[in-house]
Amino acid sequence: MVDDKADGNPAEEVQVPIIEENEHKQAEVPTKKNIIPGKFFQVKRVSGLLSVVSFVFSLPVLSSVIWLLYMKSYDCEWLFKLPSLQIGISIGLICVFFICNAALFLRARMQMVGIVVVMVPLTVMFTIGLAFLGANSMENRRIPATPLWFEMKIHDNELWSNIKECIYDTGVCRDLALTSTKLKSYDFSMKKLSSVESGCCRPPADCPLQYVNATFWEKNDQMQTDSDTYNPDCDLWKNDRDALCYDCLTCRQGYMKALRSKWLKLGVFLVCMALLLISSHLSLFLVTMWELHIS
Repeated sequence: MVDDKADGNPAEEVQVPIIEENEHKQAEVPTKKNIIPGKFFQVKRVSGLLSVVSFVFSLPVLSSVIWLLYMKSYDCEWLFKLPSLQIGISIGLICVFFICNAALFLRARMQMVGIVVVMVPLTVMFTIGLAFLGANSMENRRIPATPLWFEMKIHDNELWSNIKECIYDTGVCRDLALTSTKLKSYDFSMKKLSSVESGCCRPPADCPLQYVNATFWEKNDQMQTDSDTYNPDCDLWKNDRDALCYDCLTCRQGYMKALRSKWLKLGVFLVCMALLLISSHLSLFLVTMWELHIS
């Protein structure tokens, strides 16, 4: 009898901790299942939102291609052989659009490869934008469409001779004369002119000339001129509509300003879009890696 009790007690003592341990494990399992799915679906929602944002950011890149192709022959740019550069940039932007969106579809399979493939063209896009803005310290006169390059081209007399003919053929000054026939001197001075109209179609404002109409000005002998501040462009002005102020320095500067403004806008666009796309794709990459870590 004593032996039976001695044999039975140890069996009962062994079973008690086993039951408690199983109950403890069963209590922990639901806690993990409640925490992980909540985080996973939250990260999934963020990654989906970033994917949509990245796609939306890529749409202006595609629309800029249409603008570039439409404006490729504007302002006599064919004389600078800039349309070929615009076509090259357009092809590059189309590639950027497709690469960025292909990376969105392949991000779950090839995270590292996708982010590297996206960053390379976006970095090139950012660098080209800085060059067009003239912000690149390594800029030189051989890089097309940069401020220094335009300045060098404008002072090329042989090229300027062709540009003058092109400006005349576009009829900028002729149109200005037709739209200003009924304007008095004060009204004409208040009229908003483009940089080409102001530089090529009328004499400089500091010249001793009196307004008759937009393209005809008479010399005013009563106006006093200071020899130290006299503008040599005043002597280059001619009332002949085939000449006007096409040989003036102000005409060159006005034309260069009109041409540069377009490429400065393109530079600002490239820099801003590159920064936005780099930020969105980097954020999406980090969220994707976090999503894989949680899952």
